[in-house]
Amino acid sequence: MHRVRRAARHRSVLLSFVGLLVVACGSPAITSSPSPSLAAVATPSPSPTPSPSPTPSPSPTPTPSPTPTPVPSMLPAALSGVMVDRRLADRLPLAVMIDDARAARPQSGFNAASIVYQAPADGYETRYLMIFQEGEAKAVGPVRSARFFLVQWAAEVEAAMAHYGGDRRSRSYIKWHPTFFTDVDALGRGSKAYHRIKTKTKPHNGYTTTKKLRNVAYKLGGPRKMDTDLFRRPFRDPSALADRGPAGEWIRIPYWTNTISFRYHRATNQYRRSVDGRAQIDPADGKRVTATNVVVLFQKFRIDTNIEPGHARPDIKTIGHGKALVYQEGRLIKATWRKVSDTGPTRLFGADDKEIELVRGRTFFQVVPPGMKVTDSN
Repeated sequence: MHRVRRAARHRSVLLSFVGLLVVACGSPAITSSPSPSLAAVATPSPSPTPSPSPTPSPSPTPTPSPTPTPVPSMLPAALSGVMVDRRLADRLPLAVMIDDARAARPQSGFNAASIVYQAPADGYETRYLMIFQEGEAKAVGPVRSARFFLVQWAAEVEAAMAHYGGDRRSRSYIKWHPTFFTDVDALGRGSKAYHRIKTKTKPHNGYTTTKKLRNVAYKLGGPRKMDTDLFRRPFRDPSALADRGPAGEWIRIPYWTNTISFRYHRATNQYRRSVDGRAQIDPADGKRVTATNVVVLFQKFRIDTNIEPGHARPDIKTIGHGKALVYQEGRLIKATWRKVSDTGPTRLFGADDKEIELVRGRTFFQVVPPGMKVTDSN
């Protein structure tokens, strides 16, 4: 561009010089019409060819945004299968060791628990393990010391474990396996979760609440929710009334220091629980203790003096397999239980080797020695 501009300026100077030279030499005047100016004789530039109007590009069809999948407000609780607010369905389970000495009765908290275990323990008395998830209880107790078989069942759901100390084997296991539990020990860092009541004598008067336990468990570093990799037991919806078993079915389980019985109520689809022939009432809510599923596990029991020198400690063989009875909706399913490790789930299989679905609701696991005679109306 700069070169073109410089060439134009050179031509203009040359023409001016030629004109001056002609005037100086005295050339005669010319009468014809004056010559047109340089601009007039210049070859006209061709008219620019109009550019074609650009063809408008088609506008892309907008891709519709995917409609977000609505989050359900209700989900099945991991431990009971009951449909509950989604915030409760997978929250941290609380496993509480419960006394069953006569001085401890009546115990509180049954009707808020998702799962309840009862098993032989010290002095052939039984001991309970209540596991809470979606439910809340304003009173839970009396809380007692840990026993290893109770610890193994609590480990299945990696619960926050509530107890007043424990035998040496249990304490050692809890200490060396911190990833399996949040340890809310009343004789340790979890003491603020507990209180003593005045209507019972020590050591049968240590109590707590689910709210206190949960708050202390969180402060001790417990997770807010169950691990998603943990085993979830299969559940099913209740059958229609016409498809349930007959009303009045009963189950009788004779332990050494008490006899537990259940009677099926068809309309509510629940088993009503009694202890030594008397209706069991939960002081926490003033209602009859009930279960939707009653599972009897036949597991070997012995007293071991080697677990802790100077003490005769109960020991139950929870790992392996054995006979089980599953009662639901007024009917009996003969089953087999299997558990492969301390932390592995206790699973139930029918005669067809398929896993048994429990009906949504609270499950009582009644653990008895293989020789104990369990009777029912089936």
